[in-house]
Amino acid sequence: MLARDRTRREIKQPKRYGYADQIAFALVAANEVLEKDPKIVKVVLASKEKEKWLSAMNEEIKSLLDNHTWELIKKTPGSRVVSYKWISKKKEGIQGVEPNRFKARLVARGFTQKERIDFNEVFSPIVKHMSIRILMAIVAEFDLVFEQMDVKTTFLYGKLDGVILMKQPKGFEVKGKEDYVCKLNKSLYGLKQSPRQWNRRFDEFMAHIQFHRSHYDNCVYFKFPSKAEFVILVLYVDDTLIASNSKNEVGKLKFELRREFKMKDLGVAKRILGIEIKGTKKGNCCICPRSYISEKS
Repeated sequence: MLARDRTRREIKQPKRYGYADQIAFALVAANEVLEKDPKIVKVVLASKEKEKWLSAMNEEIKSLLDNHTWELIKKTPGSRVVSYKWISKKKEGIQGVEPNRFKARLVARGFTQKERIDFNEVFSPIVKHMSIRILMAIVAEFDLVFEQMDVKTTFLYGKLDGVILMKQPKGFEVKGKEDYVCKLNKSLYGLKQSPRQWNRRFDEFMAHIQFHRSHYDNCVYFKFPSKAEFVILVLYVDDTLIASNSKNEVGKLKFELRREFKMKDLGVAKRILGIEIKGTKKGNCCICPRSYISEKS
């Protein structure tokens, strides 16, 4: 029998999803499109939530100016100027606890930088997800204080080693100096070296207040103020989780952090990396039972 005369086997697609699942997926996809964050300023200005986005942009510029992020200078012929971009992000709040937050971030376009001219080393450690999960397990097991803080204008604490020029943000130019450029004094978001400079700055501070860095995770710090007390801090870019068996020691660490950096005290830890942390309170401690810790897909 020739191959062309054989009856071909009917290939059936696996019934992985039912009809209801397909509808549910379509609804999720539709919501994602509707709730998409604006990518460019033109979209922001045409948005129904224009005023909230503009307020966030003004707040960002004010923060940058207050931190002396740059100084205006005349552009010399042949000098390289990095471009910029606005990043708009609507941060989902916690239902019944806090509303959605509108955040606008002015970032430098790092891809316009030249290696060995604008930067050298760029590697920066980041906390392992496993470290966060282990910390949560320890908190739940030993009934520890578990609180969270957020660093404002994180990368601005990093110090730049070289001269980097950036264009003035459109719409926020200084009157009479529209042709000037920004000479960056701080490591603005988007620069290749910004994460590394911030991490180095934070590590130096933690060593100064006598915290030890873990040999297994460079973003985990710990301290034993006494034989009976301990404090653990986990850093994820600008989010910090603090766990301890002493509320007094947590208060001392928060004081030191606020004295060195502009921090937002978020109180009892509620969310990190998409993981919602729910629990009850027993005495002065936050309990996070395993059954209450869930990760959003």
